[in-house]
Amino acid sequence: MIRLGLEIESRPSELPYIERVWRSRSEDVSRMTSIATSHWELVFWEHHGQVQAAVLGPEPKACLAPVPKDAMFFGISFALGTSMPHIPISRLVGGSAEIPDVTPHSVWLKGSAWHPPDYDNAEAFVRRMVREGIVDCDPIVPAMLDGATLDVSERTLQRRLVAATGLTWGAIRQIRRAREAAVLIQEGAPARDVVHRLGYFDQPHLARSLARYIGRTATRLSAPDRAEPLSLLYKTSVSMPA
Repeated sequence: MIRLGLEIESRPSELPYIERVWRSRSEDVSRMTSIATSHWELVFWEHHGQVQAAVLGPEPKACLAPVPKDAMFFGISFALGTSMPHIPISRLVGGSAEIPDVTPHSVWLKGSAWHPPDYDNAEAFVRRMVREGIVDCDPIVPAMLDGATLDVSERTLQRRLVAATGLTWGAIRQIRRAREAAVLIQEGAPARDVVHRLGYFDQPHLARSLARYIGRTATRLSAPDRAEPLSLLYKTSVSMPA
């Protein structure tokens, strides 16, 4: 858990449709740096007794985002390749789609009222979304992540990947590498070591990547900013193939 104006708690999931489940609470903070991510999310938040929800698309670069004070947030970050067929992922890249008529006790999906999910039952909620056909997954994407040899052309792979994620393979890898670099620097690794470990050309190359995808310099990452905290950043044990 991070306590820097924006408390964030997160956990991985054994369900293949989910990348991560998280929850947070804002305190004395009015904005945050939303770092780049290749995953889309289903997010709920409560502020002054009002509950809202939205589908947030992949973020191809870091940006500043407003944060309401004393609000509660809960989110499900979906695995690469997972999508909502009725909302083309291309429409969500760098944007969002609001879910209307949300209350503390109900959310309308596919013409029926569902009880909103929470941090502990996210998997059950997503399993139902899969059964109802609201969420689907193109199996070619997790296969690519696992480094499997696929009997399809490179052009077909790229087309399927963009259709499922909204991003190219190169963009996904760059975002992933920048996030890994940021975690290492926050843990105290020198920038020069991060350059060699993650395959950057040099330190200026690393600096440009951090600026674009994390919105921070290596120096700022080493000293957490309470006034403008980062969004969810975590270590992953999954390595992406080249």
